[in-house]
Amino acid sequence: MLRSKALNHPPPVEADAASRSSRGFARDLGADRAAARARLRAVARARRRYGRLFLALPLLLIVMADVLLRGDRLLDLGGKHIASYLGAMVQSAALWGLLLFAASSRRGASRWLAALLFVTLATLSLGGQLYFHRQYATYLNLDATLFGTSLSASLFGQLRADGENFFRSVLPPLLLAIALVWLGRRIVRPGRTAWARAARLAAPAVVVAAFVLPCSYRTVQASTPDVIYFHAIGGLLKELAGVQTTAQVRPGLRTPPSLPPVTPRPGPRRNVLFILTESVRADATCSARMPVAAGEAPVACPGTPRIDAAVPDRLPLTQMRSNASTTAIGLAVLWSGLQPVATREALHTAPLVFDYAHAAGFDSAYWTSHHMMFANSRLYVQDLPVSHQCGATELDPLADIDLGADDRLLSAHVRSEVLSLREPFLAVAHFGNTHVPYLVDPEDAPFQPALESKAPDDNEAYRNFYRNAVYRQDAAIADLIRFVRSSPVGERTVIVFTSDHGEAFREHGQLGHTGSILDEEIRVPGWIDAPPGTLTAAEEGALRAARDELVFHTDVAPTLLDLMGLWEEPALAGYRAAMVGHSLLRPSPGPAALALTNCTGIWGCAFKNWGMMRGNMKLESRAWDTAWHCYDVLADPREQRDLGPAACGDLPRLADALYGGPAGSVDVPAHLRDLAVGPRHD
Repeated sequence: MLRSKALNHPPPVEADAASRSSRGFARDLGADRAAARARLRAVARARRRYGRLFLALPLLLIVMADVLLRGDRLLDLGGKHIASYLGAMVQSAALWGLLLFAASSRRGASRWLAALLFVTLATLSLGGQLYFHRQYATYLNLDATLFGTSLSASLFGQLRADGENFFRSVLPPLLLAIALVWLGRRIVRPGRTAWARAARLAAPAVVVAAFVLPCSYRTVQASTPDVIYFHAIGGLLKELAGVQTTAQVRPGLRTPPSLPPVTPRPGPRRNVLFILTESVRADATCSARMPVAAGEAPVACPGTPRIDAAVPDRLPLTQMRSNASTTAIGLAVLWSGLQPVATREALHTAPLVFDYAHAAGFDSAYWTSHHMMFANSRLYVQDLPVSHQCGATELDPLADIDLGADDRLLSAHVRSEVLSLREPFLAVAHFGNTHVPYLVDPEDAPFQPALESKAPDDNEAYRNFYRNAVYRQDAAIADLIRFVRSSPVGERTVIVFTSDHGEAFREHGQLGHTGSILDEEIRVPGWIDAPPGTLTAAEEGALRAARDELVFHTDVAPTLLDLMGLWEEPALAGYRAAMVGHSLLRPSPGPAALALTNCTGIWGCAFKNWGMMRGNMKLESRAWDTAWHCYDVLADPREQRDLGPAACGDLPRLADALYGGPAGSVDVPAHLRDLAVGPRHD
């Protein structure tokens, strides 16, 4: 028994050693636990410290991307524009920081909603702006989105035409946003404090505020790209909901005066067919026949060979320019003779060439393949005093809102009706398939390689795609010309041809039109084809002298009036005095100072730009510029050498009075506008 007890109870020395070992283990365990707690506290402190920095990472990435895209413009910001940009940074930091904070929570369904909002908004706002900037060298803003309030179909059309490049633009922000949420859940991991709960609750309110608050300085886009995007989309949503965020400037219903009956002056008997096309720049067609050596056969125009052959004896106007690069403005100028900076009231009450023709007893017509729902254009033309009229939906009920109806349908329709017009007549045939996204015949597209891609690397292929659209339209217009020339009225019909504006292919960064008044957007083809006997010798001589003169769309209405024998009609003197152009059938009185702008009383510009020209000297500025640029368009046709404002003489002074400076506004008193118009020709 004693031996058993001895076996069950170790000697005192051994028991003491075991006790010491147990206490050491406990101490080690306690130390390990303390070290672990210390490490956890250190990790928590690091998470709090670096988590706050991590939440600022989206803003940092946005600003870095903005600097890479337009760092030179940001350096030019000053004063209120810097304050606006800093305010946008605060809004951006609050939006993305709170959303990412909420999305980084460790549990709860709300974290998935926050993550979805973070990823979706980052993808659309940043990816969308990257895509837009690659096309237009500027960001999508409220002015640009307001074009879409009646054009939702065109947005889907854009995605159909260039969806691949859009998704290439949005893919990096999408992946980056997902990565930020994944990292946030490992770095930020918000706790259950009252502050964390408040931050999570504030996130949805900040999202709503991003779309509602007007925190984007629109004039020079002095805000971060995401804030500009939210301002734009928020404004568009409010407009679509019936809440007007800004005055939309669109053509409205005309209220022209009742003109007295007038009698054309004695002279050659002639009809006028005015053929107008869309977005065709001067170098996409041939105003004059291709030059050849003496004795050689004529060389066909590569862009429009069929028109070239149909009017071999046309009288070219090789330096024709529009006064804007927007269709609605171009039509108002071409048909009224007024400058684009005339007041909205003046542009809606001035007689148009159709009104003058009606007063003179001319029959008249307006046929177009354009869609009249485009920005409510139908209001402007619905009451024209014409006997024949059609738009895209009369030609094709399913016509695309951007492309309109097929120009071949328009050509056939005009051919079916033109001979029913009573002579003398003024007829306008307005073709539209050369508007983006461009209508091309894949089986007859000589300009290759051609792609619908708008990616910068595909710029020349995209330009070829456009040239193929011009080539396709060439056949439709040539068919009409040949029909008229072979008909009984052909020998008495003068044909006038031009385009409403040109089209840019990144010569100065922008793509398409309305972005500037640089020559790629405003230099257009122009010619007049007159059968023998329809012009006097003096008129033909004046037209030949105008071949290489700088002429403008403000000269077209005076020329049409002169062709109708009305330019000297005393009863129209008051209306004629408002026209700054001159008839091309008469000797030029010398260059006048003419306004060029896409921001007018009849159409609000998505991309603000202004300028003036007198002869070959052009003054130009866009919203982000801090000074006027001056170019000599004859010596420097690509407009690469800015000569400085002083080289344009008094044009900067006139333009400052007209627009309020290089980044000003056209909304100025009428007496200031008078300072900028050139001599009036009676």
